[in-house]
Amino acid sequence: MSAKVLRIYAGPKARRHIEQHGLNPQDVRVVPGAAGGPKGLVLGPLDRFIFGNWLTASQQEIHLVGASIGAWRMATACLDDPVTAFQKLEDDYIQQYITAAPGKKLPSAQIVSEQFGQSLIDFYGGRINQVLQHPRYRLHIVTSRGRHVMRRENGVATPLGYLGAFVTNALHRKAMGAWLERVVFSSQDAALPFATGDYRTRQLPLTEANFNPALQASCSIPFLLKAVHNIPGAPPGAYWDGGITDYHLHLDYASELIAAGASGIRADGTFASQSTAKQGLVLYPHFQKAVVPGWLDKSLKWRHGSTPFLDSTVLLAPDPAWIKSLPNSKLPDRNDFVRYAADPQGRMTVWTKAVAASRRLADEFQEWLGKPEMGRIEAL
Repeated sequence: MSAKVLRIYAGPKARRHIEQHGLNPQDVRVVPGAAGGPKGLVLGPLDRFIFGNWLTASQQEIHLVGASIGAWRMATACLDDPVTAFQKLEDDYIQQYITAAPGKKLPSAQIVSEQFGQSLIDFYGGRINQVLQHPRYRLHIVTSRGRHVMRRENGVATPLGYLGAFVTNALHRKAMGAWLERVVFSSQDAALPFATGDYRTRQLPLTEANFNPALQASCSIPFLLKAVHNIPGAPPGAYWDGGITDYHLHLDYASELIAAGASGIRADGTFASQSTAKQGLVLYPHFQKAVVPGWLDKSLKWRHGSTPFLDSTVLLAPDPAWIKSLPNSKLPDRNDFVRYAADPQGRMTVWTKAVAASRRLADEFQEWLGKPEMGRIEAL
């Protein structure tokens, strides 16, 4: 029998729930989608199964929270035919290719932003209302808004601002809010499915007018893409990748506020009904075990462990040993754009092979759901 490629992790509350009730689609109240660029490609088969098959057997309201490629994935889940849409997202992402200027390894941030913006228009064209008015899913797109010296993108001030953010964050994550704030764009006036005491947070309505710029901002990696300015319905400023403040969305899903399930307080202090948004479980398809709080925490290993925020989380991730069996012994990542700069077809080939191999993740999850062996569940 071949080794398992899917590893299942759970916080203590989630484990107790599964011991008593198993894992059922009606248990899920939140699905996060992490930043991580091409790494998210290996989650495509899981996305197609979870949103196209498994969750369709339930009727509850579910909050989808995404940053960067995770926001793109979660918005795609809200389309009328998510299976076909996820396949197109996968194909489009793999096949993207932008020619760099002579003598350059990568295209300019301006060109990448222009072409990415057009790709979003093409992808969601005529279908934004499907996302915004989904009968069950409430979408929350996470962005990072520059403050003070970082309110406008600038060739000198922006690098200095990010240096300041890096130093400040190393001392105390919450203090980085002096440079960057978390701004979440939410559909259907939905309350946030997490508490916001951990970090400076602002919540705004997600509308047809700001959907594309908010999603593009959530995917705008500093220096590789341009910041998005003047998003309709949002405070002025430069908006960057949501992964800067919330790389893997290590958010307070387990707060008492959310667990109460009666009412919620938005980031602006106003009340919003949460009568249908009881805490339930957080189902997290992820590409690794660690849920890293912010992009600037990647090198801060002491922040990579679990916390009570994730007590109700079930996390699905590929086994590290299986990852070593993939082309180049790793998940697809942004470095591949440089590695295969002169051979884009080679990059597309290895990414396609990695995605094809990741179908086993979905197959094993479906198999486990039919017979949820507790021995497969590891501590998150």
